[in-house]
Amino acid sequence: MRIAVISDIHGNLEALKTCLADIRRRRIDQIFCLGDIVEKGCHAEECVKLIQENCTVVVQGNCDTDLDASVYKVSKHNIPVELMQKRANWLNSLLSEESKKYLLELPFSYEFYMSGSLIRMFHAHPERKAGVIINEDTYETKYKMFEPSAKTVSQKVADIVIYGHLHAPFMNKMYNKTLINVGSVGNSFNVVRDDKKDSHVLETTAIHYLILEGEYGAKEYGANLSFEFVRVPYDIDKELEDLDQNIEPEEYEKELKEGRYRNMSKIQAKANELKK
Repeated sequence: MRIAVISDIHGNLEALKTCLADIRRRRIDQIFCLGDIVEKGCHAEECVKLIQENCTVVVQGNCDTDLDASVYKVSKHNIPVELMQKRANWLNSLLSEESKKYLLELPFSYEFYMSGSLIRMFHAHPERKAGVIINEDTYETKYKMFEPSAKTVSQKVADIVIYGHLHAPFMNKMYNKTLINVGSVGNSFNVVRDDKKDSHVLETTAIHYLILEGEYGAKEYGANLSFEFVRVPYDIDKELEDLDQNIEPEEYEKELKEGRYRNMSKIQAKANELKK
């Protein structure tokens, strides 16, 4: 079986449509989505519908539940309370009641065997929807990604963990295990940047997703198992045609066109944590 694993669409309809077309062209058997279908882009409702129509498995991302402005009472990562509330209210206005219910009822995680390996998928972390585990973390920190929690489907230690949230793909091997981030369909960026060292920006801003190929459901080793990272360019300008409808137009355009995260203070906080 060949499975496409996508994540972090963030309301980018043009990227999602292009991604789905590429998946169909490759004759993929199933599509799994790791959440953050909405927020940032204007096309939340359309993206939810396409995910419902095309994905066999969908887990919940942190942005999929950012619907209640009343929960934001304290600024976080230097983001003012008023802005967080404004984002929640805007997202609410873009979604039907049916789609809100769908997003709020999505499961936290999913797991299955493939070619002898126990594969666990979630949006960001086995304990929470917004944990940040990056390539620069220690192996001991990364190992915690394979451990179960009260929110995971089983209490087994996983062999392979596949997640999203970071918006930039990578793969690590440790302790005979594999940790994979699939990157982002609709909001790709890279926080390790230098104007003198950077390659072409399209290396980052394109669609990124993962293809798994192996024997689905097989608990015994023997069959092949492969991981393929896919990069697909799309028409960013077309996605930005209705930029005037976005509540943060400059930030959204910068992320899509430059591949630079709008809230670098959050990344700096993580970098400071790693230095301790």
